[in-house]
Amino acid sequence: MTRLTFAIGGILTALGIVAYVATGAASITALIPTFVGLLLLVCAALARRPALRRHSIHAALVVAVLGAGGSLMNVVKLGDVFAGTAQRPSAIVVSTIMFVLLVIYIVMGVRSFIAARRSPAPTERL
Repeated sequence: MTRLTFAIGGILTALGIVAYVATGAASITALIPTFVGLLLLVCAALARRPALRRHSIHAALVVAVLGAGGSLMNVVKLGDVFAGTAQRPSAIVVSTIMFVLLVIYIVMGVRSFIAARRSPAPTERL
C-alpha cells in the first residue's frame, strides 16, 4: 500500500503542476491536486516506518476520501464539458482525473485492509 500511496501522490502532484502551467498560472486552485498529492507523499514517507505504517495509510485514505469528496462538485459538471458549455473545462477535467485516481486508491486501500484483517495474526516469537 505504501508504494501505491507514493505512486498516486506523485501522479497527483504532477497533475496539479501541469494543470497550473497549462492554465497560464491563472489560479492557485489548479494546484489542488498537488496539495493532495503532497499530503499523500508525506503519509507514504511516514508509512515506511513499521511503527507508523498503519496510522499513515489510514491518514492517507482520509486525505483521499476528502479529496475525492472535494473534487466531486466539478465531476458532476463533466456533461457540460462534452456539451461545450463548461465555463472552466480544464478544471473539470483535472478534477475528474483526480477523483478517479482517488477512488481507485480508496478501493485498493479498503481491499488491502480487508485482506489484512482476514490474514492470520503473526505469532509472537520469544
